[in-house]
Amino acid sequence: MEKPESAGAARHTNRLINETSPYLLQHAHNPVDWYPWGEEALSKAKAEDKPILLSVGYSACHWCHVMEHESFENEAIAQLMNDNFVSIKVDREERPDIDSIYMEAVQAMTGQGGWPMTVFLTPEGVPFYGGTYFPPDNRHPRIPSFPQVLLGVSQAYRETPDDIAHNAAQLKEVLQQNEGRLANSGKPVLSPEILDKAALTLLAQFDARNGGIGNAPKFPQPMALEFALRHYQRSGNAQVRQLLILTLDKMALGGMYDQLGGGFCRYSTDAKWLVPHFEKMLYDNSQLIVLYLQAYQAFGDEFYMHVADETLQYVRREMLSPEGGFYSTQDADSEGEEGKFFVWSKAEIEQALRPEDARLFNLYYNVTAQGNFEGHNILNITKSITEVAQQAGISPDELVTILERGKHKLFEIREKRIHPGTDDKILTAWNGLMLKAFAFASRVLHNPEYREIAIKNAEFLLSKLRREDGRLYRTYKAGHAAKLNGYLEDYSYLADALLTLYEATFEMRWLNEALALAEIMVDKFWDEQTETFFDTASDHEQLVSRPRSLWDNAVPSGNSVAVDVLLRLSLLTGDTENRFRPKAMALLGNIAETTNRAPSGFGRMLSALDFYLGEAKEIVLVGEEGASDTEALLNEVFSRYLPNRVLMLRPPNLPEGEAQKWPLLSGRTTLEGKATAYVCQNYACQRPVNTPSDLAAQLES
Repeated sequence: MEKPESAGAARHTNRLINETSPYLLQHAHNPVDWYPWGEEALSKAKAEDKPILLSVGYSACHWCHVMEHESFENEAIAQLMNDNFVSIKVDREERPDIDSIYMEAVQAMTGQGGWPMTVFLTPEGVPFYGGTYFPPDNRHPRIPSFPQVLLGVSQAYRETPDDIAHNAAQLKEVLQQNEGRLANSGKPVLSPEILDKAALTLLAQFDARNGGIGNAPKFPQPMALEFALRHYQRSGNAQVRQLLILTLDKMALGGMYDQLGGGFCRYSTDAKWLVPHFEKMLYDNSQLIVLYLQAYQAFGDEFYMHVADETLQYVRREMLSPEGGFYSTQDADSEGEEGKFFVWSKAEIEQALRPEDARLFNLYYNVTAQGNFEGHNILNITKSITEVAQQAGISPDELVTILERGKHKLFEIREKRIHPGTDDKILTAWNGLMLKAFAFASRVLHNPEYREIAIKNAEFLLSKLRREDGRLYRTYKAGHAAKLNGYLEDYSYLADALLTLYEATFEMRWLNEALALAEIMVDKFWDEQTETFFDTASDHEQLVSRPRSLWDNAVPSGNSVAVDVLLRLSLLTGDTENRFRPKAMALLGNIAETTNRAPSGFGRMLSALDFYLGEAKEIVLVGEEGASDTEALLNEVFSRYLPNRVLMLRPPNLPEGEAQKWPLLSGRTTLEGKATAYVCQNYACQRPVNTPSDLAAQLES
């Protein structure tokens, strides 16, 4: 589809010009005749009997950009694609169902996966060949060039259709077997021993020198770390505490954390957390904010509070839309170079700061003339304030003042650089993760601004990304209507966030909204045969298989968050119809054994199991939200790490008839006219108390 000369300078425009995804729009002027996924492309492939070339990636993916520049912008390669294939481009963040199905196929074919993902399909959408990145020439001896792949696949499709049909049939069988396969066939008794075994396995995978799980490249894995934190809370295991603190410290002091502007990059390319892959993802930062706040509650280290707060400020500053939604990602590249926006030369810092300030800043942040990343410096910290102050012969307070002054100045200079690109689409699921982070932070950090950001985000999601019938959409971009049906993770993450927002505001509407989303999950996603949730609703577009994700990846599985939501709602509502708790128990039983073998892939599910087994405390406060006596009791709740609890507040003037809709609130009154706390656990309640010290004693028991 050639672009009319009058429409602009670009030589080509394809159908992606009508899409809203920034990733798809990046390819709208490729000479490739790209189609978005949809009936038009699939019908064309069938009508012309051409194989489909499916290319899946995302905006912040460095190698996706490389393959676009090398191959999709190459006129000769584009001509091969246009002549022999119907080419479809998919943003994996918009269509996780398509990504999940065909990534499973690529992994079955090649033993590995990743992005960019390149898959060849029959006109019916069945995969028969695939891979990830293909270079434009024969520069890699073990990877065929993309033109070789295109010519080979095209020739095979025309000349050996039986072989293609055989490959496609085998892969379709694999996908459909996996669709119905559960992690284990038997259902063990759900007991703390499952958690203990998983924790021991996870413990053995920690890097005792640098922290984190495994070796390079090293990912933060917040879900596994949260499970480890829960295990420490339950067991008091000193080794777990030591490894957690080591990991949290190393991640936040290394180059993976933006020492000037806050926020975490996607992962570290080395084992020491020094050199990051520089993109910043909304989902990483949302989960890490919650993790660091939980660590602050558990360990009392204000450094963790500072890291979380600085990351929240980064998100508020750079990832928050005027409408209240959160953007998805920021690229690794700026001006065509990975990391250029973030790195410094020693001379740049010496030019920007006073001589003594520059000397001390460079000493603390390990800045050298030779640099630590392609001749430049990624700021990182390996010595404490006290050690550097002692080395410099000044007081720690003086050093802190100098460092803060230097950070402020360098941040101002950095803001004038060309920023990495931002993928400004708004995804319901990822917004749910960040909504939870801001809501939780508003209580832990006593920050009403964060509560207002969370409320605005919730109102945005429920107005712009929800249909009139209550169903959710997946994605939204400013100026464009929301589109694509919501997935399980959209419902479960948002419901989870709304439960947290209720605790930040104690407005009953958020509980009711979470309950409504949970009802839809059960009605539209639950599979009675396997007693798990599908990723797609029962009325979703029919694909070659119906995906079901049970393990965590970069984000938690929709199943694991759904279990947690159902368990919490069962306590809050009384679950009189047994809609929620039995399903959560069945799902946990289905995969419990596998969590022992691969705990790093089931951190969120293990945390949900910990909640189920942990005899959660049911805490009800009776008092005026915002009143000093109520706040004093709330501070006792949020100042300590209590992962296994639910919390409700009953205003003194709430009619009993309204309270009876939520059994935990029924019959609760104040003592002596003061805000009062009721703590129940395992079907038994302690005496009501109205002083922070008495509540603290009950919470610690």
